[in-house]
Amino acid sequence: MNQQLDKRFVKLIFRLKQSLSRGHRELITAVSVAVCVLLLHSIGLLQSLELAALDQFFRLRPNEPPEERITIVVIDESYLNEIRSWPIPDTKIAQLLQKLNVHKPLAVGLDIYRNLPVEPGNQELHNVYKSMTNLIGIELLTNDKNKNISVLPPQGLNQNQVGFNNLLYDLDGKVRRSLLYWYVDNQPHESFALKLALLYLKSKGIIPTKAKNNPEYLQLGKAAFTRFEANDGAYVGADDRGYQLLTNFPKPKCQGSSKVLCNFRQVSMRDVLADKVKENLIKDRIVLIGSTAPSLQDFVFIPYSSSLMGTAKPVPGIQLQAYFISELISAALGGRPLLKVWPDLVEDLWIFVWSYLGAVTTWRILHATRGLLSILVSCFVLTLSAYLAFLYGWWIPLIPSLFSFGSSAIWMTSHIAHMQEEWKRSKEFLHHVINTIPDPIFVKNEQHQWIVLNEAYCRFIGYPNKLLIEKSDYDFFPKHEADVFRQQDDLVFRTQKPQEHEEEFTNADGQTHQIATKRSLHKDSAGNFFLVGVIRDITQRKLMEEQLKRTAAELFRSNNELKLKEDHLRYLAYHDPLTGLSNRKFFAEQLYESLNWAQHNNLLLGLLFIDLDGFKQVNDTLGHETGDRLLMTIAERLSNSLRASDTVSRLGGDEFTIILRAIPNVQIAAKVAEKILSSITKPIVLDGYAIRISASIGISVYPYNSQDSETLMKQADAAMYRAKHLGKNRYEFA
Repeated sequence: MNQQLDKRFVKLIFRLKQSLSRGHRELITAVSVAVCVLLLHSIGLLQSLELAALDQFFRLRPNEPPEERITIVVIDESYLNEIRSWPIPDTKIAQLLQKLNVHKPLAVGLDIYRNLPVEPGNQELHNVYKSMTNLIGIELLTNDKNKNISVLPPQGLNQNQVGFNNLLYDLDGKVRRSLLYWYVDNQPHESFALKLALLYLKSKGIIPTKAKNNPEYLQLGKAAFTRFEANDGAYVGADDRGYQLLTNFPKPKCQGSSKVLCNFRQVSMRDVLADKVKENLIKDRIVLIGSTAPSLQDFVFIPYSSSLMGTAKPVPGIQLQAYFISELISAALGGRPLLKVWPDLVEDLWIFVWSYLGAVTTWRILHATRGLLSILVSCFVLTLSAYLAFLYGWWIPLIPSLFSFGSSAIWMTSHIAHMQEEWKRSKEFLHHVINTIPDPIFVKNEQHQWIVLNEAYCRFIGYPNKLLIEKSDYDFFPKHEADVFRQQDDLVFRTQKPQEHEEEFTNADGQTHQIATKRSLHKDSAGNFFLVGVIRDITQRKLMEEQLKRTAAELFRSNNELKLKEDHLRYLAYHDPLTGLSNRKFFAEQLYESLNWAQHNNLLLGLLFIDLDGFKQVNDTLGHETGDRLLMTIAERLSNSLRASDTVSRLGGDEFTIILRAIPNVQIAAKVAEKILSSITKPIVLDGYAIRISASIGISVYPYNSQDSETLMKQADAAMYRAKHLGKNRYEFA
């Protein structure tokens, strides 16, 4: 049992391998390439390219409406040169905060470290801190990598007025993620950007809650903030501690600026202190205070920093915080898309689909120019699809998909080149071989096109080789013939077994031939399949077969006629022409055979000799025609009175005999005689006359009376005459 299962399993694997090698080249290529690309993706080799592609999507995205909710108060290089001091004295910071507070901002973010007093004015600054509940300062929290690096919050601010400004850097030094929460000793801390955003949203009636779809996620108004995980998007094993977001950086529209990278609304600290800033730039806004001076080196690189040409340009740290805050507020109030990623399984499937498309595109379009154009169009469609998805907040794999698509195309192209080279060699070899064979031979590819034909085939079909090559049966044969050829070709391609079939074949002159075609499948080293067909013209043989069939049919018909005539003559020889009963000759043969059978089986046999009483008077009175009809009626009554195994015969005139086979005793013969007498004596109506007639019956029994037929006949005849003398209409035994 196990051996049978093993054999079936091996057979199944073999058939599967054959099927894959023939019809699933694209699938094999796609799976192989996709697995390799996913492996490269899983170890992070494609991470840098994918992040660079994401940066370009950020730069290509259309501008969004200007951000009117945030104003940045910048400490620029010219102001530092003016005061000639860093850190800025506390008195200057206190004055700045007081000036801002006059115009009633919704929130003020101080994005400079003030953990140590900078006299003069420290006490004044503390007083300002206490008077501004909407003021948020910054601190730098420790982490596992830098346990000894931290900056304490400003003195005089309570914990609710402090947010951390720790940043997450990718391997290329850019910031693409933001932190909402960080945990120190299992205690949660809110980020600087989150605290300012919550103050602003609180004025709009929005407070943080748990997301409905996942209680572990933060819900703010219309947005649920999905938490970043280590392998999201292009990332591989990234640090996902805390509550991180993939930042979907806004792109505010430039206002009268020719710069490629637009900034948020900015005013200088000098102008605020000099009361040169309009109230509408501060009132009901989030005001951020930070440095843009190059000498302080508070700059970071973000996706907008990159460009295809030229040097990357960093942005100030205060502007980065503005990006974070703007994203949180826009998502909560307006439902602006957050940057999301697909599940790993969906991403893997997406990569496989493009790998398969790369293989299919190359395999199905063998023409070099059209193939290249199709590949370029497909790459454009893939890039455009990824870009459009990005605009709606989805980060889908672009570089792995392009890489898998291109690799499949290159792999399939090299495979096609190898196949075409082997194809050319195989065609040359086949052409050389089959031209030496006198029978018509054709070779077809899997598209059912002729690729090699010998001279005998071209002569047979009546067309030159150049006209036939790379054409199909439908181009030269009637459709009903081409359908048969295609059906037989498909059978060989499907089963991969030789087949022989008889077909009709119409040549260029319109002559139809009967042919026998043997088809077989051959495969070269590159996996190309060739269908080779060898033709034999069997037209003459078929004509001879048809002639023989017609001759045989005529002979069969003649034999039937002879047999019918013979049967008729035999019937006439053994039957009475008037009554249809067997005649004297048939009776003598049947009696002889019946006696032999009775002797071998030790059985009794009865012989009845019947003569009609008064038949001559009927003939003389009513005529011979009526007499004949009377005899026919009597014959019918005699037949109906007997068993199927008994034989009734007419000896001539009005004399009849009956052979009773296999009777158990003589009384049976007497009962049959009584039945016959009763049947005969019933009136017979002929031409309006009711004729009554009777019969005299003599009975002899084998072996009591005799053991030979002649003696039995004589004794039965004698018994019949005795019955007549004794009064007729009766029977007597011998």
